Amino acid sequence: MHKQRLAEPAGQEDGRPLMTKHETSFPDILDVAALRARCSFIASAHAEHRDLMRQALLAAFKQANLDGREKARELLARDGSGLKCAERISWLQDQLITVLHDFVLNEIFNAANAQPWTRIAVTAVGGYGRGTLAPGSDIDLLFLLPVKKAVWAEPAIEFMLYILWDLGFKVGHATRTIDECIRLSRGDMTIRTAILETRYICGSKELAEELETRFDSEIVKNTGPDFIAAKLAERDERHRKAGDTRYLVEPNVKEGKGGLRDIHTLFWIAKYFYRVKDSADLIKLGVLSRQEYHLFQKADDFLWAVRCHMHFLTGKAEERLSFDIQREIAESLGYHDHPGMTAVERFMKHYFLVAKNVGDLTRIFCAALEDQQAKQLPGFTAALSRFTHRIRKIAGTLEFVDDGGRIALASPDVFKRDPINLIRIFHVADINGLEFHPAALKQVTRSLALITQPVRDDEEANRLFMSMLTSRRDPELILRRMNEAGVLGRFIPEFGKIVSLMQFNMYHHYTVDEHLLRAVDVLSRIDQGRDEELHPLAVKLMPGVEDRTALFVAVLLHDVAKGRPEDHSTAGAKVARKLCPRFGMTPKQTETVAWLIEEHLTMSMVAQTRDLNDRKTIIDFAEKVQSLDRLKMLLILTIADIRAVGPGVWNGWKGQLLRTLYYETELLLSGGFSDLPRKERAAHAAAVLFDALPDWSQKDRKTYTKLHYQPYLLSVPLEDQLRHAVFIREADKAGRALATMVRTHQFHAITEITVLSPDHPRLLAVIAGACAAAGANIVDAQIFTTSDGRALDTILITREFPVDDDEMRRAASIGRMIEDVLSGTKRLPEVIASRTKHRKRNKAFTVPPAVTISNSLSNKFTVIEVECLDRTGLLSEVTAVLSDLSLDIASAHITTFGEKVIDTFYVTDLVGQKITNEGRHGNIVARLKAVMSDEADEMRDRMPSGMIAPQHTRSVTGAKRAKAES
Repeated sequence: MHKQRLAEPAGQEDGRPLMTKHETSFPDILDVAALRARCSFIASAHAEHRDLMRQALLAAFKQANLDGREKARELLARDGSGLKCAERISWLQDQLITVLHDFVLNEIFNAANAQPWTRIAVTAVGGYGRGTLAPGSDIDLLFLLPVKKAVWAEPAIEFMLYILWDLGFKVGHATRTIDECIRLSRGDMTIRTAILETRYICGSKELAEELETRFDSEIVKNTGPDFIAAKLAERDERHRKAGDTRYLVEPNVKEGKGGLRDIHTLFWIAKYFYRVKDSADLIKLGVLSRQEYHLFQKADDFLWAVRCHMHFLTGKAEERLSFDIQREIAESLGYHDHPGMTAVERFMKHYFLVAKNVGDLTRIFCAALEDQQAKQLPGFTAALSRFTHRIRKIAGTLEFVDDGGRIALASPDVFKRDPINLIRIFHVADINGLEFHPAALKQVTRSLALITQPVRDDEEANRLFMSMLTSRRDPELILRRMNEAGVLGRFIPEFGKIVSLMQFNMYHHYTVDEHLLRAVDVLSRIDQGRDEELHPLAVKLMPGVEDRTALFVAVLLHDVAKGRPEDHSTAGAKVARKLCPRFGMTPKQTETVAWLIEEHLTMSMVAQTRDLNDRKTIIDFAEKVQSLDRLKMLLILTIADIRAVGPGVWNGWKGQLLRTLYYETELLLSGGFSDLPRKERAAHAAAVLFDALPDWSQKDRKTYTKLHYQPYLLSVPLEDQLRHAVFIREADKAGRALATMVRTHQFHAITEITVLSPDHPRLLAVIAGACAAAGANIVDAQIFTTSDGRALDTILITREFPVDDDEMRRAASIGRMIEDVLSGTKRLPEVIASRTKHRKRNKAFTVPPAVTISNSLSNKFTVIEVECLDRTGLLSEVTAVLSDLSLDIASAHITTFGEKVIDTFYVTDLVGQKITNEGRHGNIVARLKAVMSDEADEMRDRMPSGMIAPQHTRSVTGAKRAKAES
């Protein structure tokens, strides 16, 4: 919202300023006189050749438009003002349309001397009507016709439109009389809003002024409340569709919450309700303070700068600030890296702070609107309103009152008298279930400077805060209101540092503060038993957590140290040790919170990247956790953390991994971990499988029980062992060397594909390649060898379809692809090449390839962990390299965090031993980094499909692999 710039056009004689003409011209953008002279020359040179005249006209206008926009881009880079850029482009468009209008009427239709009452008016509507235009935006025009239109009027309009279209402009247009405009605006709020923003460009100014006068008297007068209600409802629906948060890490600058459309909505309401043309008049009316108005102007200018840069950069009307362009926009706006924060993260933090300011100003604006409407109600209606929404006392407080279900201030100086009331107002609202009166929140926002260190250290203020955080009602809602009002960041400055802070990756969907508030909400739902279907174990464990308070504090603060140079988990623990005593927590509680924050990523990483069937994994994790209560709290914190990352990040498969890790660790911590020798436990498992096949012949029972080695018998549930036995026997009876079986897991959100095949070292690489070719994302792999030299591998892929039948068809198709590749019917290089041929490489992110080799994470295997940028076919290529290096993969754990993958492989050499030679370690690292690097990916993209290295296979006996597993 900004000042409308007004000016008289050349030739105006009565001295009255037109209602909406740019006050400032921009001769450095376009030399209008030169363009007019050029048009005159074209008219005289091609007077007898209309087609040549049109072509020359188009060329002249195209060049003028290109030159003008390029100049606008240069000036934007120089002065950085988004509003000025939008005004320059709008002015440029005005001049092009005006010169075109005059040329068409003078040279094409000979209407220069037409009677005044027959002339048309060309006006701008929409964003263009506000005198601002983004480089790629549509041009919305309203052509006003007189009551007695001339025969040339509509053909002239059509001619102008065709020229504008041929120039490449996207033109939204309407041709109406004033009566039609008034009639249509009565019943259509969109048309009413468009006419509200009508701005004269050229032609008959009398028509434009008449429309403004009649619209004001016949439509706007006495209909303010209806218009406000419609615009605010429209805004709420727009926010709902966009995710109802201003903290999406790829925000829509125009339509998103806190974006330009929200500012436009307030402009419409101000213009309609207060009947002002200049937003600066809102200061005189007392709606906004001078400081708030300047904040509004800064927000508007910043958002316009971002939007204009986006349009210039992409060459189109791009409104979504996607990862692909955030770095370049940050660079264009002059941001630089700082310790702990990259330039793009600093830019996006600024963006979200601006979006928050827009929200604050909206709240202040709406409070003023409500007060103004109440004052304008007729006496009887006002009295009835006061009775309906009468002010009631709130038990236990004299500072606040209940105004129709909303907490309001009992007197204007409530906060000045006692700054603790800035915390208390939220507590009272929480315990009484009250919404917030806009005027109260407006006063809160204006009183933030009262929250000083003495307030932060005050025992009562901290007690009230802790009561809200651990409330059994809706702590997230109250904390969100505190954050939106700016109180949370002032009361806890460490939290204030991460307000609006984004993390530049595809994994986190929200800013850090939004993520933390959503995590508190997940914890609250678990605490209330509302998410039992999603988190059965967490809901069961929550009542038994010894220190519920410590868990809530840990969840709120677990990412509070993001954006610092040091590791955020370590730094966060330090912050907790500082804040928890202030909150009134005991030394024991403080250490619990600090430990939870320091280890808040541990359980997730172990569950997703380690072999949970390897006893060493459980022992190492148990040594870190040390107690059952810590284990419970860490599980619940991990769930809240993952759930709050964003939609689609949590799934049942992750839940299953966490439950498995919990149960295995619980057994160890409680002394229930079996000390029986592994051989005895495997023998017992084989006997159980034998007894579970009573309908089979004695021979078959023995044959299929003896197929499996210890790792299989000790890690695969009996239910799956029985399915596998039936699957293998049916394949044997059918004489099939290759077979696949699929099963869906709706709760886990994964699909299981089991492959039976002759064993060879490259088997996982071939299966992974086939899955990549079919577009399937592998999340885990279980690899087993049978005693007769076959592989029984189970691949878990992410689910794509919600309906089981659809997912089964997809899984069966992937299974057939695996069989075709393994049998040689299809060649893997070709199918992968066809899949990746038209892929769009992810250039927004860089993940330096990293390889870690450890012999301490497992007693039997060498653990290789790779970390790099994800891409189609990566797993296939990595596993192929491991096979080239004569490494046998016993298990693989595939984890994706947005654009980054962390894949872990438990391997041995071909005789079942760990890889201990340092020279060989170096070779493994070098070979893996080579295939993971960006250069390798670019070379692969440039290669013809026939040049991609073939996937050779060579056999290895089942005994060798079995030795490694056993």
